[in-house]
Amino acid sequence: MGLCSKQRLVLPTLHTSRAFETELGELRTRVLAMSDRCVRSVALALDAFWKGSPELMTEAQALDAQIDRDEMDIDALVLRILALRQPVAFDLRFLATALKLVTDLERVGDEALNIAERGAEAHGDGPTHMRIELAAMAEKAQAMLQTALRCFASGDADGAKLVLLQDDEVDALYQAIVTKTIEHMGHSGDVPVGLRLVKVAKCLERIADHATNIAEGVVFMVRGDDVRHARARPS
Repeated sequence: MGLCSKQRLVLPTLHTSRAFETELGELRTRVLAMSDRCVRSVALALDAFWKGSPELMTEAQALDAQIDRDEMDIDALVLRILALRQPVAFDLRFLATALKLVTDLERVGDEALNIAERGAEAHGDGPTHMRIELAAMAEKAQAMLQTALRCFASGDADGAKLVLLQDDEVDALYQAIVTKTIEHMGHSGDVPVGLRLVKVAKCLERIADHATNIAEGVVFMVRGDDVRHARARPS
């Protein structure tokens, strides 16, 4: 089951305007559907990569095209609500977060497609070197994305803050994969496979970054706190 079937995006108040409530409900539905598609796109892309499957890459391309349409439709809906309803407080933060979220989701879709395309380059010969390490990184990045989206759906700021703590773990996995793959290429001379692995690892690192952005947006939406770059601020 996906986010749409498991959760209903939580908003704290009902509105006296039935039309406004209907518009917010439509936005919730569209955002959750796009979230589901992005989660599926990453899983499909990784499957395409491991199997070296052009057929799965074609499926990934179709899913990415739908994600692109989602972004445009949701952007238009949010801008219409902002123009007509002039929301304040939580509603305004929710709409601002939705605008940023769909941008991150669209980029997750792009990264997923990049991963699928690296699988098609293998011509049916999936990689074996660094498989365990790359699979561990993929699992962590996917978990971050899924958790961040669940927190958005449920309005869980505390859960979102936990996602922020995991980004450094993915970065460390990425650096380890790059270092070991460069060493492997130096010994084996198998440069094409090594480059594909590094490119996929970079896509996963970026997916984790987008999950972090989404989690930061959840904290802002729920509490009004801007936690972007918080770790870089002097104490």
